[in-house]
Amino acid sequence: MDIAQFNRALQANVARVIVGKADVTELLLVALLVEGHVLLEDVPGIGKTTLARALARSVNASFARIQLTPDLLPGDVTGINYFNQKEQAFEFRPGPAFSQVLLADEINRATPRTQSALLEAMQERQVTVDGQTYPLPRPFIVLATQNPIELEGTFPLPEAQVDRFLMQVKLGYPTEEEEDEILQRYQSDDPLVALEPVVTAEDVLAQQAEVRSVHVSEGVRRYVAQVTRATREHPSVELGVSPRGTLALFKASQALAALRGRRYVIPSDVQFLSSAILTHRVHISPQVRLRGRTPAQVIAEITDAVPVPVTE
Repeated sequence: MDIAQFNRALQANVARVIVGKADVTELLLVALLVEGHVLLEDVPGIGKTTLARALARSVNASFARIQLTPDLLPGDVTGINYFNQKEQAFEFRPGPAFSQVLLADEINRATPRTQSALLEAMQERQVTVDGQTYPLPRPFIVLATQNPIELEGTFPLPEAQVDRFLMQVKLGYPTEEEEDEILQRYQSDDPLVALEPVVTAEDVLAQQAEVRSVHVSEGVRRYVAQVTRATREHPSVELGVSPRGTLALFKASQALAALRGRRYVIPSDVQFLSSAILTHRVHISPQVRLRGRTPAQVIAEITDAVPVPVTE
């Protein structure tokens, strides 16, 4: 299976469950191909959990969902060592983190201690319990959700954890036509129940290796660096994008180019991804925020201002 067949099969299969949102599905496929993690921030009922389940079923991946609450402990995420009375020995019981697609629902409701339990899993693809390190299955992707308007009983994500998310994605409300189609589609049955896999986890791993060979010219490579560096020099920004963010934009551009049928990256790939990958990594000053400006607007202004290279 080549990358074009891979893309068409997954897009069509997810579309059987999720009405519209083709651009969101494409972003999730980009994250899957670079094994990055996604922060889904939107109001309840938009379809964040359904989207995560549809993606997991489409790639025939193991799926686990954690409902994060203030009383959740790190061991509830990573797993624990328990004493097996029959064997008279301690055994490791894996937690939900040992799945290929992990949905962390309402991640900002967990305490900082529990949130930090995800850091090693997200960055190193492993967990350490009682001094013993366990590798996680591959591919491994965390899809975390949070409600942007509900602040009571929440704990803001620390910067170290926010920076480990490849991108932040908002689904948004459906159009009137899309909502009518949702009503028709879900009138008798839930299409998610009958959804079948169209690719395997091995196919995903093969495509991950393939996208790393997508060509990036020197001009486009420098353009990626110039865009992220401009965030550190913009007068409205207090904290710019880290080198991890630069690398994330670079790798994601390779994946997007491959999904769109090209073996090379063009500047429009970088521009398309800049909002999803860079917005959650910058912090604008309080004075700028009070004037009604948002990080997304600042990122759009930066990508418009940085000269676009002429590609061959």
